[in-house]
Amino acid sequence: MHGYSGDKQAYLTRLRRIEGQIRGLQRMVEEDAYCIDVLTQVSAATRALQAVALGLLEDHIGHCVADAINIGGPEAQEKVKEASAAIARLVRS
Repeated sequence: MHGYSGDKQAYLTRLRRIEGQIRGLQRMVEEDAYCIDVLTQVSAATRALQAVALGLLEDHIGHCVADAINIGGPEAQEKVKEASAAIARLVRS
């Protein structure tokens, strides 16, 4: 079971909302909306995706990493490295 399983519906709802934001962005570009208005919406969609990513990361650390650490062994080290790499990707983006 994945760490986000308990909140799966909430994540799906948020992702569908973001999908709607992206469709709105496409429509704005098709309709030649003002550049700053499009950029404002891009920023909002980016922040929404970042919020989902942070929630998933928190769930991963709280569930998958914590379980692996409790069990111990090489899997624990691998899960910590995996989480660290995910954090690095989020920081770079």
